[in-house]
Amino acid sequence: MSSLARFCYRRRWLVLLLWIVGAAAVIFVGFGFAAPADNDFTGGKADSALAADVAEEHFPDQGDSVTLVARADRGVTDPAVRARVDTVLALVKGAPHIGSVTSPYTAAQQVSRDGRTAFAQIFMDTTADKVPVADTKKLISDVRGSSGDGVRFALDGGAVQTAETPGGGSTEGIGLLAAVIILLVTFGSLPAMGLPIVTALFGIGTGLALTDLLGYLFPAPSFSPIVAGLIGLGVGVDYALFIVTRYREGLEDGLDPEEATVTSLVTSGRAVLFAGTTVVIAMLGLLVMRQSLLTATAIAASVAVMMTVITAITLLPALLGFTGRGINRFRLPLLGRTRTASPLATRWAGVIQRRPVVSLVAASAVLLILAVPALSMRLSFTDSSNLPSGTSGHTAHRLLAEGFGPGYDAPLFIIAESGSGLQPVADAVRATPGIASVTPVFTSPDGQASQFIAYPRTAQQDAATPRLVTELRDTVIPRATALRVHVGGPNAGTADFAHEVGVRLPWLIAIVIGLSLLILLVLVRSVTIAIKAALMTLLSIGAAYGVLTAIVQWGWGGELLGFTTAMPITTWVPLFMFPILFGLSTDYEVFLIARIREEYDKGAGTRDAVTAGLARTARVITAAAAIMVMVFLTVLLGADPAVKQFGLGLAVAVLIDATVVRMVLVPALMELLGVWNWWLPRPLARLLPAPAH
Repeated sequence: MSSLARFCYRRRWLVLLLWIVGAAAVIFVGFGFAAPADNDFTGGKADSALAADVAEEHFPDQGDSVTLVARADRGVTDPAVRARVDTVLALVKGAPHIGSVTSPYTAAQQVSRDGRTAFAQIFMDTTADKVPVADTKKLISDVRGSSGDGVRFALDGGAVQTAETPGGGSTEGIGLLAAVIILLVTFGSLPAMGLPIVTALFGIGTGLALTDLLGYLFPAPSFSPIVAGLIGLGVGVDYALFIVTRYREGLEDGLDPEEATVTSLVTSGRAVLFAGTTVVIAMLGLLVMRQSLLTATAIAASVAVMMTVITAITLLPALLGFTGRGINRFRLPLLGRTRTASPLATRWAGVIQRRPVVSLVAASAVLLILAVPALSMRLSFTDSSNLPSGTSGHTAHRLLAEGFGPGYDAPLFIIAESGSGLQPVADAVRATPGIASVTPVFTSPDGQASQFIAYPRTAQQDAATPRLVTELRDTVIPRATALRVHVGGPNAGTADFAHEVGVRLPWLIAIVIGLSLLILLVLVRSVTIAIKAALMTLLSIGAAYGVLTAIVQWGWGGELLGFTTAMPITTWVPLFMFPILFGLSTDYEVFLIARIREEYDKGAGTRDAVTAGLARTARVITAAAAIMVMVFLTVLLGADPAVKQFGLGLAVAVLIDATVVRMVLVPALMELLGVWNWWLPRPLARLLPAPAH
């Protein structure tokens, strides 16, 4: 790290030029030739995935489905209304990527009992993520424009939801603005504020461009760039913030700019390298889930984090060479301090150390109470009922639920690789409690497969729906036929994905914790601290899960945060939160404990080392956490409810970790453990690399 720092500092013009040229090339190619998104979570050997494979092979014109809903006060069978419905159907048939349309007037179950609501099942010729958003928006606008005179039309389906809930947008810019303000308050200097921002932008820009290119090798879902961008922006600014803070501290201690740069990289830069590696390893733990889209998103986020680490330890030292002692120039009145030690943090450490048992019990009780709601967490995917009021998808869902029941918005597609013999299955499914209606059986164009659609009485997010899917697969269908029959569709896909998560999640937890422990062990050279860090992180993650469940699923203040209704937690959200939060939590542990270890290695006792470490890092950890929280909360301004859950969960976890855990639990527990904090068996000490000085 010392050699790298000196090279980047002394060859700063060369380093800057290479970064500018390289970043421009990567960004031009990556964003200009980005791979298309893939939102199909039914991959693998799940039954819903097999159903999709059969449909793709034997029903080539049957891609993802879209539903057209018509509601007429005087009845949909009225001749004038029927003529308008037929006109809209013709309009839909002529739209791009439409494969086939089933008119509501050819199937009795597509007209409600009161005769005022009807729906048409529309199959696209491709998957929803491959349909241009502009085409879908035009179709939504045309269908809506056909409403009037007591007749309402609305569209729903995967393509519609994608068009009406775009990700990203202005939220990243707002997050960046929040980071600028927090850095200005922290440093009070324009150059000191600008360096972390510039460094983070280089890292995020190149990272996101590379993830777009990696999409050709690892097709990723549409939310993947948002996840990578959130994590990249948060850690990118934070990593540079830690290094700049240590650089300013070196200047304050009398070092010249070059030596201050070297010191900042050998200490904080080394911690950044360990912290970033931990985040990457934690994210790559998702590979054990063996789900292609999760793997792709994990790789995308890991690349974004890796690029922010590389910029922090190469580009930032070069930029520090340009600023030199001028890093504290252009100071803003009343903002920031040059000194990094915090007298308030010193006094706070003394309070905790005088009452360690009370502090430990109180903080643990708070975290455990916050975690209680997580025991009732229920997983599902978002559907149209969670879309903002007034969108076409939300309107269609409400009209269908009023006319037919909530299950008509998420049908079950039951398919067999046989051109005959599926009728007994349809009869058995129709007689199953929980099924509202069943369509006639229809055969594929090649005569080698057949299928029908079953509409449940309960919605996709209802706990009874996955139980119904399980009953159909395990009991109803095997009793009705010896054919190999698959159950697919959004409801079945949700149930399959949730099952896979439950089976493989313990492996994810074990691998992430195990590898993170090894990283911490190498950095802090203490078995006790490594284990303590893992336990503290699990507590903060549990508390974050609990708060997320209370707000989103229980509805406690959800409307104030932009959640239109109470809803289950989106299945992928806690799955991604765990490795990301474990990595980010370890970041703060690394920066705090590494500083405490520095003081301890200089000869300070444990109590004094904890006090000095907390005093030196409290302000910067608070600023770093504030940046993360603000960046994560900006997604609440977006439309996608799943991404909003993700951002809220991350923000809550970081807030809890940087306050209750780092400022109370860690110093209290270290005070109680005393010399046992640094326990490291001699055989293990010989295997680990020597500590940095």
